[in-house]
Amino acid sequence: MSMKTTLIGAAALSILALAGCRSTVEVLELGQAGDANPGPCPRAFSLYDASRIVEIGGDGAEKFGNVGFTGEIDNIRSLCRYYGDRPIVADMTIDFSLGRGPSATGDTMTYGYFVAVTRKNIDIIEKQSFPLTVTFEPGQDRVRVTETIDEILIPRANDTTSGENFEIIVGFEVTPEQRNFNADGKRFRVSAGQR
Repeated sequence: MSMKTTLIGAAALSILALAGCRSTVEVLELGQAGDANPGPCPRAFSLYDASRIVEIGGDGAEKFGNVGFTGEIDNIRSLCRYYGDRPIVADMTIDFSLGRGPSATGDTMTYGYFVAVTRKNIDIIEKQSFPLTVTFEPGQDRVRVTETIDEILIPRANDTTSGENFEIIVGFEVTPEQRNFNADGKRFRVSAGQR
């Protein structure tokens, strides 16, 4: 790592530390003259029952030889900004690990995932689904992908409504059987036993 890269990284971290939940772009545009967020950002997380997806093919038995395509949400990062009576604007980055098991048909899979904004522990304000198409190269059984959602707008009742009142939830679009598989704590990873 060059000294220039280190200094730029340190400067960016300092800006983020001073800015709270604001995006780096906004801090660089506004400087420190803008108002700070009146509270924390909404919590962003993956729903446990939908954080993994495993296709079971063949005879339907839950064994590795019947595993088709798999997916797991590895990490979610989110920043937000809001001030005055403006809505919360959140940016999100989601890291996925995707696998192709022995029973997978073809080299391409389109995974469906959703992002939902909720009032904390109450109800869904809005939910949107996204496709994630991945092509596995010959001999490749694992792929890591990062998806970015640039602007999630969350309305606020007034200028004192904090981001703490909301949640941003991410998950795969799963069948009831896949949801039960996840809820039981079961999993098959194509990369099991490998580093």
